Amino acid sequence: MLASLATYFILLLLISRRSRGTGGNDDFFRAARNSPWGMVAFGMIGASVSGVSLVSVPGWVGATRMTYLQMCLGFVVGYLAVAFVLLPLYYRLRLTSIYSYLGQRFGGRARHTGAFFFLLSKLTGAAARLYLAAVVIAAFLPWTFPGGEVAIAFLALLLIYLYTRWGGIRTLVRTDALQTGCMLAAIGGVLWAVTDRMGLDAGGMVRTIRESPLSQVFEWDWRSPGAFWRQFLSGVFIVIVMTGLDQDMMQKNLTCRSLRDAQKDMCVYGLAFVPVNLLLLSLGVLLHAFCTREGIVPPARGDELLPSLVASGTLGSAVVIPFSIGIVAAAFSSADSALTSLTTSLCIDLLHIEERQLPEKEAESQRQRVHLGVCAAFLACILLFRAANSRSVIDAIYVMASYTYGPLLGLYAFGIFTRRTVSARPVPYIAVAAPLVCALLDALSPALWEYKFGYELLLLNGALTFCGLWLSSNIRRTSA
Repeated sequence: MLASLATYFILLLLISRRSRGTGGNDDFFRAARNSPWGMVAFGMIGASVSGVSLVSVPGWVGATRMTYLQMCLGFVVGYLAVAFVLLPLYYRLRLTSIYSYLGQRFGGRARHTGAFFFLLSKLTGAAARLYLAAVVIAAFLPWTFPGGEVAIAFLALLLIYLYTRWGGIRTLVRTDALQTGCMLAAIGGVLWAVTDRMGLDAGGMVRTIRESPLSQVFEWDWRSPGAFWRQFLSGVFIVIVMTGLDQDMMQKNLTCRSLRDAQKDMCVYGLAFVPVNLLLLSLGVLLHAFCTREGIVPPARGDELLPSLVASGTLGSAVVIPFSIGIVAAAFSSADSALTSLTTSLCIDLLHIEERQLPEKEAESQRQRVHLGVCAAFLACILLFRAANSRSVIDAIYVMASYTYGPLLGLYAFGIFTRRTVSARPVPYIAVAAPLVCALLDALSPALWEYKFGYELLLLNGALTFCGLWLSSNIRRTSA
């Protein structure tokens, strides 16, 4: 296994070397706006699905059945909204960082606020994904030691730094395509191993999934956190904020040659999301059926189900290598793009490297220092997540997104759908107050209304931000 992983890392470094271009800031931030849209779309599948989905979604089936598919259906609508509402805006303004729009619309403080919430969201979410991958990889090593997953995360960050420090987004468009292919191969390999162990052909696999009580997709009890309308609407807005208002996901789309190419990329990628997650959910049903048949008690934490079955050899030794490479590929695909987009936002939105018109060498040197600093911040977040995490990682990511992306949703909705102006001074206070109010309501709602918020907390967060901006605005129209 170690030889296979080493070969994979060498391949990544070779792709990075061949695709680095000039190594300048234009390649790092924008890939010279010349990326093939098909390659971008394919690579974004791996960046979005990630190792968290590969591990967490099958394990999540035991607690939520296949109701996650309701959210995935909402994702499709969200991707269409991003393609035909947000991308035209970004291309019309020729943005490198999407938070530059907030600066044009509301002023510098709003731009800094948007960048801050993105930095907070991306650091925590990407750290959670990489931490989970490190835990899984540690379980497959022939030796163990305290803090091994942290050491693995550190090594992963070092490798990611080495192959992104020069090429940036230009390199990622190519390496992400490789990583997506490895992740999809891993899903196929695990599915084959499970069905082979259970002696199922294609028809038997479909019957097993259909007859399982875990195959329930739709939940119509409106009080349940898994109710259709709550999951579907949450899926729509989660995509809008975690893709359309996320510098990481949008930066790749903004490297396409034209708006039309970017829209094709977004639509193809969005439609692919449902079948990929259907495969993962089906895998989860089969894994639980396999455990029942073999008398295996599933782990209390759903995230441990698939890794434990693979590591124990229960699914056979042949699946270890593709699963390990798939986990690493998916984790790297998320972490490398997060690292690059965080560097971009810090340089463009907070340090204003391009607006200051620094000499090219000085600007590149400053970007490289920021890139290294982001790696250090990444590792610090992994340590915090390791100390605090106690729930399903994918669930934790969506909960964090409800709080950290909500203010971005309110800011962009107010900017796009109203022509009112707002003073820049109160924007940061409104953006911070909204998630604090949401946290209070989330804590009190079970006792006051016998209602427990799910991911729709994101909508409430965005609505509170929108209302705060409205109350502090005036009717003078702008040209933005």
